[in-house]
Amino acid sequence: MAGPEISVEFFPPKNPAGEERLRESMAALAALRPAYASVTYGAGGSTQERTLATVRLIQQQDGYEAVPHLTCIGSTETGIRELLQQYRGWGVRRIVALRGDLPEGMENPGFFRHASDLVAFIRDFGGFEILASAYPEVHPQAEHARLDIDYLVAKVEAGVDALITQYFYNPDAYLQLRDLLARRGVTVPVLVGVMPIHNYEQISRFSAQCGAEIPRYLRLLLESYADDPEVQREIAADAVARQCSLLLREGAPGLHFYTLNQADATLAIAQRLDI
Repeated sequence: MAGPEISVEFFPPKNPAGEERLRESMAALAALRPAYASVTYGAGGSTQERTLATVRLIQQQDGYEAVPHLTCIGSTETGIRELLQQYRGWGVRRIVALRGDLPEGMENPGFFRHASDLVAFIRDFGGFEILASAYPEVHPQAEHARLDIDYLVAKVEAGVDALITQYFYNPDAYLQLRDLLARRGVTVPVLVGVMPIHNYEQISRFSAQCGAEIPRYLRLLLESYADDPEVQREIAADAVARQCSLLLREGAPGLHFYTLNQADATLAIAQRLDI
């Protein structure tokens, strides 16, 4: 019996040292046989050139398929079309279509206002499998939870082939989202976004910004081992692996690891899952 689909996410390195770390992480994570590696794209296309370079770097690695993120905020119709043409010429088969954050000081979002607009544009362009994001704990900018589901359904109806969730540490949030989408007739796979806890303080800051709640029991336990990072990492890996195992038993189709260009914490979880 085949195991769950595993995929990973990388961000474009800023310098040669960062590129070397990325290469080392890719080499280590190849043991998981990831279905693909997605590549982030900065707000308003701020990392476009580095994203393109990272896509090419990943394509050169044996066993890796590069899947670029594409954000629509601050983008033009012509610019997106040119990127899609370039990716098609490179043999890219999948795109992660995102709205993106409005950069500070930018008032006009550009030609595309919503992720669903970008999804529809890529679908009309043709030739790509389209992945998109979902927020089990509600998008931090959503007016309310029900409207957030409405936007998500609209995005799927525009042509999404699969969804990747924002990371979370409360499995009930994923199960609730899955059931709500099923009631709305959504049948596309919903992949579990997994954030290994490489550094608790860093992940705690990320979580406060993006609305990913760290359960009280886990937060207090990790904080109590602030003076022992090794034990802290072991506790974190156990907790995240337990969540992944539960969701896979519940039928989740795959795990998408937000690696932060590091391998050790992801591999620790995978080892506990026997993948």
